[in-house]
Amino acid sequence: MDRQTRSLLAHADHPFAAPLEDSSVDRLLARAVVRGDARMLDLGCGEGAWLIRALQRHPDGKAVGVDISAEALERARHRAREAGVAERLTLHRGEAASFEAPHPFDLVLSVGAAHAFGGLLPTLEAARRQLAPSGTVLVGDAYWEREPSRWARETLGEYEDLAGTVEKVTAEGWTPVYAHVSTRHELDDYEWNWTGSLSRWALDNRDHPDSAEALQAAARHRDEWLRGYRASFGFVCMALRRTTG
Repeated sequence: MDRQTRSLLAHADHPFAAPLEDSSVDRLLARAVVRGDARMLDLGCGEGAWLIRALQRHPDGKAVGVDISAEALERARHRAREAGVAERLTLHRGEAASFEAPHPFDLVLSVGAAHAFGGLLPTLEAARRQLAPSGTVLVGDAYWEREPSRWARETLGEYEDLAGTVEKVTAEGWTPVYAHVSTRHELDDYEWNWTGSLSRWALDNRDHPDSAEALQAAARHRDEWLRGYRASFGFVCMALRRTTG
């Protein structure tokens, strides 16, 4: 089973693909989208959950989503039709890091997709290229809540603590205008959904050739989370404006 398919199955019950409750998503969008007719771009949109929610909140808004997964984009199209916003959502298949649009956007989103750019700062640089002068970037990425184990650092990456993450962002010319730090409930709920959704698919499709592999992947992820990084991993979403210019 390829990574993209596994991710889609694991996020079946958590389509925002990040440790956030619906109320947290709504609050972030309310702070980040200040115009009713906003142009919005999601770099690494997955199934389009953020953009669909934003378009439902703003009937005059328009949005563009970019993702490498054809299956995720097809699900985004289906969800957009169900939500009645399909005519205002344009989807592109391709690498989010290299996407270029013909016009700037009032909001550029990239939540939980920093791996596609090579880290948080490259994500912000890619977003900056698409951003209108007074626009907002909404970015979500990991940080270390506590000092991680050597295994966790080597496996998940070289993150800063929360203060260090904010300092790194501000040093690059960004000012946070709002942020949300995922709660313990949000973090745990996300992981139980990830491992549970993938496990349930495997158990419901025992005759599928990928069933055993999916069940093993869910068990491995659950063990890595509970024994490896649960105590140290954090997630923050920040609404950012350019400090100058």
